[in-house]
Amino acid sequence: MKDRRQDRPQGIARSTNRVGRASDWLGSAAFNEAPQPLHIWGICETNRSLFAMLARARDLPEAGEAFLGYMTAVFGIDPEQREEASGRRPFRSSFLSLIQGWSFDSNGPEGAVLKGWVESRFGLGPTFHKVVIEREAGTAWHAYVEEKMASRFHDNSIWSQLDLLFEFCQWAVRRFAWPGRSHLTLYRGANDIADRRASVVRLNNLVSFSSERSVADCFGDAILTAEVPLCKLVCFSGLLPSRLFRTEREFLVIGGDYRVSVDYV
Repeated sequence: MKDRRQDRPQGIARSTNRVGRASDWLGSAAFNEAPQPLHIWGICETNRSLFAMLARARDLPEAGEAFLGYMTAVFGIDPEQREEASGRRPFRSSFLSLIQGWSFDSNGPEGAVLKGWVESRFGLGPTFHKVVIEREAGTAWHAYVEEKMASRFHDNSIWSQLDLLFEFCQWAVRRFAWPGRSHLTLYRGANDIADRRASVVRLNNLVSFSSERSVADCFGDAILTAEVPLCKLVCFSGLLPSRLFRTEREFLVIGGDYRVSVDYV
């Protein structure tokens, strides 16, 4: 939860995406209140062997191991990357290194790649990357584009890796984590929030929440409480058999407009 700016401009919405939902609607509070399933076109169909293997898993940890094994085989991910604390430089780009980078700084180069993936797949452009992004021009936009397209992150079908991560996350939500549920109550620390108790706020196209209110307290002088639709989860603490996101009980979530309640620390 490093990106603390709230009440941003409306952001840049694409006319097309790869989930078959209108981008403006997908980014609206109305969608969050009555969410619909989200699937990236063609990913499940072209990776049937993965989901057949996952269907045999007895629990989420077993499914997470199977998923990492599949990603290692398909994308040649260095096994050392499975332990994010190894400190070794990855020899090939991987979704694990992106998520690790995000956890350190959501406005770093890895954050730009992740925001670029959301822009491509869900049609929601970022509203903030180091500075406010208001339009597709100027230094803010160009700096973001330069980082999101950096060649060192795109040597190993990185967006395809993220597509599979999202689909695995959605599968795990339905199968093991929260079957039958549509929303989770999550928390986010924020600064520069006007004195009010409820509001619709525009969050960046990709944001972090925590399932622990006490963790969110550490990231701002106000606590935003939101009912987050499960169909917008990209990754969460416990999805994978690694330490990623566990310290802050973090949830990586597709952003847009969220109706929140606001409490002040």
